[in-house]
Amino acid sequence: MPVPAGYRLDHYRAPVPSHVPGATTLTLELAEEMQRDGTAVFIDVMKVPRSAAPGLAGKWLVAAPHVAISGSAWLPEVGDGKPAPEIESYFRRNLERLTRGDRDTGVVFYCVTDCWMSWNAAKRAVSWGYTRVHWYRDGIDVWREFDLPTEIVQPVPLDVDRSLGPKVD
Repeated sequence: MPVPAGYRLDHYRAPVPSHVPGATTLTLELAEEMQRDGTAVFIDVMKVPRSAAPGLAGKWLVAAPHVAISGSAWLPEVGDGKPAPEIESYFRRNLERLTRGDRDTGVVFYCVTDCWMSWNAAKRAVSWGYTRVHWYRDGIDVWREFDLPTEIVQPVPLDVDRSLGPKVD
């Protein structure tokens, strides 16, 4: 599969390229080592819908428990090919928070197997100047096949990022 010049804008569940330009593609063994040793921040980008109902507008609608690699932060929608402005801001601010402002901190993006959302998120982090970006292309599916550590997580709320400090442009 050729590496596109831009971001994938639709049909996110489809075969993906072998790499993200500027990022390192992780094998299961390398991802497991990084998770075990705590040498990178793991970010799950699995999409979940948001409510439009009055009083719940913008809240993530999590209908079932979400299993993630242990220690992961779940940032839904950040892998969209063209994220809405509030999602791009949410992504930038949480990435800044999770790395404590150090763009040399290792970050690992993943979703499920054959998921362009993790590819897009990794590519975007590289474009923002993060230098140790990793892409675990096999995702939670393969991780679970090998019975590696997981936990139930909740998505980071959209409104939490407002208190995380100055906006990163």
